[in-house]
Formats: sequence, structure tokens, C-alpha cells
Amino acid sequence: MPSRPGVIVILAACLVAGAGCRPAAPEVRYVGAATCSTCHAAVAAQWQRSHHALAMQEPTDTTVLGDFDDATFTYAGTTTTFSKQEGRFRVRTDGPDGRLHDYPVAYTFGATPLQQYLLPLPGGRLQALSIAWDSRPARTGGQRWFHLYPGEAVTAGDLLHWTGPFQNWNHLCADCHSTNLKKNYDPQRRVFETTWTDLNVACEACHGPASAHLGWAAAPDTTARTARDRGLVVNLGVDAWSWRIDPATGVAARTAPRPPDVLIETCSRCHARRTVLTEDPPFGTPFLDTYRPDLLEAPLYHADGQIRDEVYVYGSFLQSKMYRAGVTCINCHEPHGLQLRATGNALCGQCHSAANYDTTAHHRHAPGTPGAQCVNCHMPATTYMQVDPRRDHGFKVPRPDLTEPVGVPNACNGCHTGQSSAWAARHIAQWFGPARPPAFAPAFHAAETGTPDAGTRLLAVAQDSTWPVIVRASALQRLAPYLDPTGLPAVRRAVHHEAPLIRLAAVALLERLPPEDRWAEAAPLLRDPLRAVRLEAARVLAPVAGRVRLTGAGHAALDAAVREYSHALTIHADRPSAQVSLGLLYAAQGHFEAAEAAYRTALSLAPGFTQASVNLADLYRMQQRDDEGRRVLEAGLAVTPDDAALHHTLGLLLVRLGRSPEALEALGKAHTLQPENTRYRYVYAVALNGAGRPDKALALLEATPPAEAANRDLLLLRAMLYRDRGRRTDALSLAHRILALAPSDPQARQLVAQLEQE
Repeated sequence: MPSRPGVIVILAACLVAGAGCRPAAPEVRYVGAATCSTCHAAVAAQWQRSHHALAMQEPTDTTVLGDFDDATFTYAGTTTTFSKQEGRFRVRTDGPDGRLHDYPVAYTFGATPLQQYLLPLPGGRLQALSIAWDSRPARTGGQRWFHLYPGEAVTAGDLLHWTGPFQNWNHLCADCHSTNLKKNYDPQRRVFETTWTDLNVACEACHGPASAHLGWAAAPDTTARTARDRGLVVNLGVDAWSWRIDPATGVAARTAPRPPDVLIETCSRCHARRTVLTEDPPFGTPFLDTYRPDLLEAPLYHADGQIRDEVYVYGSFLQSKMYRAGVTCINCHEPHGLQLRATGNALCGQCHSAANYDTTAHHRHAPGTPGAQCVNCHMPATTYMQVDPRRDHGFKVPRPDLTEPVGVPNACNGCHTGQSSAWAARHIAQWFGPARPPAFAPAFHAAETGTPDAGTRLLAVAQDSTWPVIVRASALQRLAPYLDPTGLPAVRRAVHHEAPLIRLAAVALLERLPPEDRWAEAAPLLRDPLRAVRLEAARVLAPVAGRVRLTGAGHAALDAAVREYSHALTIHADRPSAQVSLGLLYAAQGHFEAAEAAYRTALSLAPGFTQASVNLADLYRMQQRDDEGRRVLEAGLAVTPDDAALHHTLGLLLVRLGRSPEALEALGKAHTLQPENTRYRYVYAVALNGAGRPDKALALLEATPPAEAANRDLLLLRAMLYRDRGRRTDALSLAHRILALAPSDPQARQLVAQLEQE
């Protein structure tokens, strides 16, 4: 389920076999799993017991696992009743208006370790009820109803309420829980007419539409049946077990060339945190031509790349040595029944010699204990939806030495909860020596905390070819707030990098360039072979039209790419986030009325969607309509009164209007609601100082928590306030602290020069 700031994509997908593909032919069509099973009975039997087959089901006495014998569950003052009436499963719970209503269960959603239920709402909407059934055995705490947001009072009107947009099956869940899903959203009527071939994740969800394969199988002569692709849109086949363990190292290496990424990218259609870029994403095309994956950014990942939010494997696996060595999903997972290839350490022992690794000399724990299990050290689990533990697929070595300085979890203390990370780090050093492998986590942590050397650290990671591509791309993505002229040559090189993820991240940084330079660098990417890169180039270059002299060909390329980008957004017209992105595009082009309409649409879809309120108020600022912007922000606060971003934006608006007391109150409220947000602390301190309250501003800065205390902006502001208060030594100390990490920082150097002349 989604965390409060995030966007939901509920887990499902395809762990399938093989390699090799071809683009879908226009005439192919879906035939359904029942047809496939007539020839592939053994495989179908395996699949029918899998989580893919159980992803969605019609509600029956067999498929419904929850207690519907007039069971009740109370949450946030509302008692929900689960019953069975006239042969139908029903739920009586709070609807969009906050009142109790009866809803039939349309479908079951998942099976283990929990099962949710989809309830219908007008407009063809199917919504995932947030009260779920814990289907684990009673002895492990299961066989009970529970709410997915136990620490919050999620009631009607909240974006996370089961009736809201963040729990909508048609957009957020359906394409990974069903086969041949057509969302069919009509933005004019705001109605879904969603269809599918198979209700669950069936054969063609992974292999693609199979009509041509049926034709191949029915061909009357053997010549026609020798086609290598067998009529399959994605010919996954079987990935040959091309591995041999090196006796010297105890680690396996491929004996055949690394296979293409077709298999991994087929699985990643659902096993990735991503955005769909085109309707009916075709099979057999590169992943970035149909999807845009999220990179290693907060709050999705920890600074060292460990999973934090629900990210569905792809981003983790691309970081791993396993991926770089050529390991694919089916080396560990059986593709149809989804069971692991072996149990316990025998799974890892397929490629890592037990004589070298399944010994106390390596894992340092007694055989048979949890600490002796490979996955507990190298694939620590994070539990989502309260009962669903999922293992990190980055296959990292435990790094307790990073926990204290960078604030990331470590596998050692996941078990040894009564010990400190320093204790664990000492043991690692005693066992394996004091030297630790290089880590990108300090650079990512520097970016998250805003330290003076964040930009330098990120550039070093981005340019280091020993790091995985997704790590380098993520470093570039995090670089945006810290990019200065010294980093531009590296960005220009990255824009033309052979790895599409690096191009994708680099082109976004070109927004910081003047229009002429931006066009010169990014224009070639308007014709990039991959849609994700083209669309990002279109977004970055949309504002330059009219500000740069373009040739006829240049105009044509930009117009085509912008149309493609706009179309990719309209696919998600039912989502407030897509409407906000459309508003940004229209505003960048100077189409203010269209931008306003898009933001208004976003708010009508989700009145509590903060970004729409903030962007609409900013659009009004650009048009000198701050009074209207204030009304927008106040309306947003009426829906979500504890939204720090709305209070902060309102405070800035009130500053512009010269209403200092009200501005201070709003900025202070934002800081109180999110004291860990360094930007809110900084702006509030500036406002306090400007209002003639420097002592309170200094006290606020001096109370900065240790985790944010090295923030460059907070240090510089504090130094300036010390200077203004006559505390020259304290000011110099902070300015030199900045220069020690960023010797070329112009403001810190200027401050030092000024103070040393006094």
C-alpha cells in the first residue's frame, strides 16, 4: 500500500523464463489462459497454485479467506461489518460521504500473507478496501482483520481512504493484477469501462498475446513449424543454465554470453516502481521505451540503495553484482509456480560453493541458526502492509559502519536488536579486516542533508564507471540542487552516454542552463530511440520555444516530442499527479489558462492533493494574482490542515503580500509540522531575522538536529547571524567549516574575507 507521500502500485507480476523477442505484430490477439492450458497442462497446473493465479479472483466460498460471518472491525470510530447475504459477500463500511453503506465484494485481491477486497463505486471504479484479512496461520498472528494504516485516522476525504484516488484498482493495481488490461477511462465523463482477458496474472501477461503461437501450433506442415520464435510475441523459452563454479573462488561465472535483458525487463513490467508511458505497452520492446522507472531516490530507498518504500525489486536488482554477472530472475525463481529453485542456503549454493560460503568461517554463526542463512545477511527483509516481508534484491554485504554516519539500517542489527551498530561494525572488522568496500551512501546522504560537499561527492559517483548504471544515474538525479559550472562538463558527457538511464537523469539537469545552451545540449535527445529519454528531453525543452531561434526541423522535432509527452500524461488523466504534470507543461509553454484548468482538474479529482494547490498558487503568483493563490492554499488547508507544504507556501505568499505576522505564523507552523525539513527551518529563520527577531532565529538554527546540522545553507545563515551579532569567531568557525568541504563556495569565501578584514 502507498505511504502517505507516495503513489501506490500493488505488487504482482511476471517471473518467467528465457530470452529472445520480436515486436508485436498488429494482428496478434489475446486468447486467454484456458486456451493455453489445453496444450500446456503441466505448466498450467503449476501456475494455478501460484500467487499470479491468485492475484484476483471471483469471490466464492473457496477464494474468500476472510471471516464474513457477521465479523466486525472498528477503526477511527467506524465499525465495519463483514457478512454474507443471499450468497453474496458484503461489507458495511464508511463510504465517500463518511456514512455507513453496504457494498458487495466484487473481487478478492491477493491471497497470502494478506487478502484485500475490491468494492465497487460509481463510474466503474473498483476500490481496494483498507481493512484487510491477515491470512497467515493463527499461530503466527494471522486469521484476523486489520487496517493497513493503524497509526493514522484515515477517514472519508483523506487521499488514502479506501474510496480515494490512491486506492483505485483501475489505475494503480489492475495492469499488474490482470492480463490484457484496458483501463478505458473517459476523462469527460470521468468513468472507467475497464476490461481484461484474464482476471489474474495469466500466461499472456508474460508471454504476450498468443494468437500467432496458436497459428504456429496448428500449421499443417513441419516447415511452417520450424519458426524459431514459434509465433510468440516474446519468445522467452528457457534460459540455458550456463554457469560453472570456479574452484579457486567458489563463485560461478557464465559459460555462455550474458543473455539480453528481455527476461528481466519482461518481469520488470510489474516488478518495478515505474510510470507507464504508452497505452497497451508492447511486449518485446526495451523497458525504457514503454516505462519510466524510478531511480534510487528518497523516500523510496535508503541512502545506500536498500529498499525503504515498496519498490518491487527492479531498482534493487540493477544495483547488484548478480545482475552484472548475468543472473536472471529464473536462476532463483521457478517461472510458473513461482517457487524458489531450492530451499535455504542451497539456493545460493547453486552459484556460491558451500565449501567456501556455507561455513562458519564465512557467516560466523552457528550452523542452522538464522545468522547462518545467506538471505538474512545479504537480502534483509522489510515488512510492508504490516504482515508482508519482502527481501532486498541488492544482495549487499552488511555495512553496520554506515548506520551511524549515514542513518541506514544494517542486517546485523536487524537480528541483534539489543546491540549498537558500532558493536556490529567492530565484529565485522575483527572478522574481515578493517578495510571496507567503497560506498556511494555518503554521497547520497550528503545530498539528502545538503552538506557543502554534496555536489562534489555526487559528481564523483556519477563519473565512476565501477558503480552500477542505476547508481550513477541516481547520483545525477540527486545533483540538481547542487550543480554548478564545474559540474557541467560531466553533465554534458552524461547526456550522450550509451546507458539510457544515465541519459535520462542527465537531460533533466539541463534545465539549469540558459535556453540557447539547453537547446544545444538536449535537442539531439528529442530523437532518442527510447521514449523515456525523448519525453524527458521534451519536458526540459518545452519552455525554450519562442526563446530560441529554431530551424524548421528543430521546431518539428520539438513539437513531435512535446505531443508525445503530452499524450503520455493524458494516459493517466484520472490521476491528479498527471494533471499537475500537464499543468507544468502548459505553464512552461505560456498556456496559463490550460495550466489552470489542469490544476483545477487535479483538485477536483483529489481535493487534498497538495502539489496541485501549491502549483496553482504559484501559477497565480506568476500572473500577479496572489489573492487568488491565497484562497487556493486556504482551501487546501481546510481539507488537510496539517499539511506542512501548504503552510510553507502560504507563508511565502503572505511575505510577498507584506503580511509579516501572518507569514511568520504560517512558516512557523510548517517548521513545527516537519522539523526535519531543513528548507522549512531555513526559511523560517530568515523570516524571523527579517522581522527583527534574530535571537529567536539563532536559537532555531542552533537547535538543528545533528542529522541536519551540516546543511550548508543552515551553516551559512547561522554564520551571517553570528557576524551581525558581533560574534566574529563563531562566524569564522562556521565559514571555515563550509570551506573545508567546499573550498570554492563563493559566499563562504566572501564571508571569510570580510571577517578577516575586520
